[in-house]
Amino acid sequence: MNRNSWLRQRHRWLSVAFTVAVIVNIIAMVQEKSTVWGGVLASLPLGLLLLTGLYLFPLPYAARWRGR
Repeated sequence: MNRNSWLRQRHRWLSVAFTVAVIVNIIAMVQEKSTVWGGVLASLPLGLLLLTGLYLFPLPYAARWRGR
């Protein structure tokens, strides 16, 4: 498995982790037990999603550019 496919798989799992963190945060807010860790719990996967997404986004364009 090359680096790009490995990173793409990690990006997908990070999106699952982010979704779970947001759901946990919403449940905590509904139960009025909102804490600081709830926001941080969602922010960590979101930041990692941003970094991996910024790397993965230009890959098709770069491949097309290299193919010319």
